[in-house]
Amino acid sequence: MTPRETLFHVLNGEPLDETAVWLLFPYHRSGYYVDVRNHDGYRRVFDHSRQRGSIMLNRRNLGMRLHTGDVLYADEETTKAGRQVCQHSIRHGNVRLCSEGPGGKKLLASDEDLEAYCSLPLEEDEGILRRTMDEQLGQYLKEREEFPVEYGAMMLDLGSPINALYHAADLGIYPIWSLTHGSMIEDWLDRRMRQLEAVYRFCLDRDLADLYFLVGSELASPPMVSRETFQRWVVPYERQLISLIHSYGKKVIQHYHGQIREILPDFVDMGPDGLHTIESPPVGDCTLSQAFDVTQEKITLIGNIQYDEFRSSTPVQMKELVRTTLDEVAGRRFILSPTAGPFDEAPPDTLIDNYIAFIDAAAEYSRLIHCQM
Repeated sequence: MTPRETLFHVLNGEPLDETAVWLLFPYHRSGYYVDVRNHDGYRRVFDHSRQRGSIMLNRRNLGMRLHTGDVLYADEETTKAGRQVCQHSIRHGNVRLCSEGPGGKKLLASDEDLEAYCSLPLEEDEGILRRTMDEQLGQYLKEREEFPVEYGAMMLDLGSPINALYHAADLGIYPIWSLTHGSMIEDWLDRRMRQLEAVYRFCLDRDLADLYFLVGSELASPPMVSRETFQRWVVPYERQLISLIHSYGKKVIQHYHGQIREILPDFVDMGPDGLHTIESPPVGDCTLSQAFDVTQEKITLIGNIQYDEFRSSTPVQMKELVRTTLDEVAGRRFILSPTAGPFDEAPPDTLIDNYIAFIDAAAEYSRLIHCQM
């Protein structure tokens, strides 16, 4: 069975006689991760993963303009308190918002900032959105042509409504807005959803990918905000996107870091094909066994070896972690993966050795399990 066949078997909930493995390695260079194919350290892992049949999901995105063309963006260097500061500003009429980075003022750091931001016109003209996407299509199609399809699938990460607001906000005040500005934010999310729906339809109509990756759910969830806020700011929008993607016969993986146990029923409600990553204590609050009890085989669970274990464990310890994980999963609907990475630009030899041990242990132990069944 090819890695691609393995991927869609497990996302369909069909039985496998092997453990599906995903390393999170994209095939092409990405802003998220190290360029594994062209990195002296990771290349060894990349080649080994191909030999062992690991799944590769080529995570890509297509940028889009958030606001209408009369909203002006600018970046400039300035001196503040004797140091150079990069300022990013957004202007529209009498509205001016400014952030300072890295580590300085966020774009949205007060109630007034939020109110001004929510007043900015979003680009909802489908013709303009399509032209923006068309400009990037050539590069994407070139990458799709280069990607060996038997490895897995092209995977588009186009965003969820909450993403832009979360990343612009000062997280010290962001949770308070769920209590004081909920209606305003929900109106903004409705408008952003209309924009995103046009973007998703552009990609779905052109059959650009077989798999979509949604990463917004962790950006408005407990304990940062209440479950009720999660059910207003995340659930209806991601459920709608998932339904749209499924209507075209495509698959969805949702990504969530953190304390997921309280809101797992909401993921069942949203209905993705896969959910990455279930984090056990002490990092998260939910074991794989507890997650399977809630999801009842309705979702393929993906995880859950912590990336820090790849940095700190020995290869022997890594193999034991894999064995323990596969024992807990016990042949259920599951893809073995790290929780994050690869993002170490200068990976120590131990980390590379642990990737190799991880891949080998999954293959060897899954064969042993199958022989005993």
